[in-house]
Amino acid sequence: MTLIGETHGASVADLIKDATDATFMADVVEASKTTPVIVDFWATWCGPCRQLGPALEKAVTAAKGKVKLVKVDIDKNPAYAGQLRVQSIPAVFAFVDGRPVDTFSGALPESQVKAFVDRIAKLGRGGASPADQLLEMARESLELGDPGGAAQAYAQVLQMDPANVKAIGGMARLYQQAGDLERAAEVLALAPPDAKDPDIASVRAALALAAEAPSETAAFEQRLAVDADDHEARLELAKALAGAGYMTEAVDQLIEIIRRDRDWNDEAARKQLLVVFEAAGQMSDVAKQGRRKLSAILFS
Repeated sequence: MTLIGETHGASVADLIKDATDATFMADVVEASKTTPVIVDFWATWCGPCRQLGPALEKAVTAAKGKVKLVKVDIDKNPAYAGQLRVQSIPAVFAFVDGRPVDTFSGALPESQVKAFVDRIAKLGRGGASPADQLLEMARESLELGDPGGAAQAYAQVLQMDPANVKAIGGMARLYQQAGDLERAAEVLALAPPDAKDPDIASVRAALALAAEAPSETAAFEQRLAVDADDHEARLELAKALAGAGYMTEAVDQLIEIIRRDRDWNDEAARKQLLVVFEAAGQMSDVAKQGRRKLSAILFS
């Protein structure tokens, strides 16, 4: 399945090769200290492997020497597949600086394979530190809707630099979005009290909302069913919703208070709305849509 040709002075034979358990350290671990290496664990009997292999080779060749591909037949070479806990194939691992930094399994569409290869290829760019490269990888993983890949990148950064504010904020944010507030708080505790990072500020706000939120909503909903202008009940309902992670619903309740009486209780609803925006993330869809709704009311 090897493609034929030359790529900016590096032959395809240099970029794409088969490896054995005996050559894995040299072909993958050591080689990845200079150029990112993608490892494709496959077997001759595996149909999806035959689909994925050409897509990987095409994408690696197109990367023009910025990344290499190493193919390992797990039937003949089971040792490193076992060490990496490969449970199904095809299984793909990316190595940078001698360590695995990302992985996926299964035969992905060609567009996703190309995106993966391009992302790994960028980790070999000169000038950026390994931590900065991994943070960039985490950002791109989030853009692709892959929180698992982002978490792995953040964890790699924290292994190298436990005080890295960007990685702390990113990892805490992932835990908070997954509803694991206890783990989010544990990670957040690693950050300096004066840390200036949007994710850290957002998670701190979310944790504060959760700590202060009423545990039940039924009583407030009953009060509103009787009197839709019971702004205190609506405010408490919004706090409960935000504390439980229902940010959009909380925003809607607070917007409704402002629509009915924008000055109520010294603009309590607007002030709470700003806290919810921070907890959701100032650049989140929740905050953007909420600001549009607020503007529609204030300037109508």
